[in-house]
Order: sequence, then C-alpha cells, then structure tokens
Amino acid sequence: MLLKISGLFFVGLALLGAVLPILPTTPFLLVAAACFAKSSPRMHKMLLENKVFGPLIYHWQQTRSIPKRAKIIALLSMLLALAWSCYILPQWYLQLTVVLLVLGPFIFIYRLPLSDGNR
Repeated sequence: MLLKISGLFFVGLALLGAVLPILPTTPFLLVAAACFAKSSPRMHKMLLENKVFGPLIYHWQQTRSIPKRAKIIALLSMLLALAWSCYILPQWYLQLTVVLLVLGPFIFIYRLPLSDGNR
C-alpha cells in the first residue's frame, strides 16, 4: 500500500513538473513506475502505455538509456532554465547555487547512453 501511495505521489510531482519549469517530470515518473512495478501491475501498465512517457519509462527499465530527442530536450531545457535563473537572480552567490544544483543532474543526463528509440 505504501508503494502505491508513493507512486501516486510521484505521479503528482511529475504532473507539477510538466507545468513548472523548476521541477523535472521524467525522473518522478521513473520513480513512480518503480513503485508501481512492485505494488500495482495495472498502474505500471498504464504508465508504460502512455504515449508520451511510456517509451521513456520502457527504455529506462530495459536498458537504462533514453532516446536522443529526450536527452537533447532535457539538456536544453536545463540550460535555458539555468540561464533564465541566473539572469533574474541579482546576487552572484544565488546564481552559483543554481549552477551547482543543476550541475549534477545535467552531468547525469549527459552521460546516459542513447537508446535506439524503438519500443
């Protein structure tokens, strides 16, 4: 039951991430898929059958890889959000904090292998 609740929580975060530029979407869906894989085959299947996020989750679960297009979109989105944040933040130490917070996830995504894009 706790895994189902956690999965729903992460789906909720992913939905927020689809609207808010500061929150990622895909990592929350991956965590939700992992929770549902152990607790609710029906919810797990629903995530995998989603036309937008299903292939990303499938490739991640099977090969720990992401499609090239998703990787480019993720990295460009991070760079644009970083540039905008640094532009609107007046203090250098706040800008540095944002850069440091984005650096880890950026490197992680950059180093991910590319999938063939086919399901």
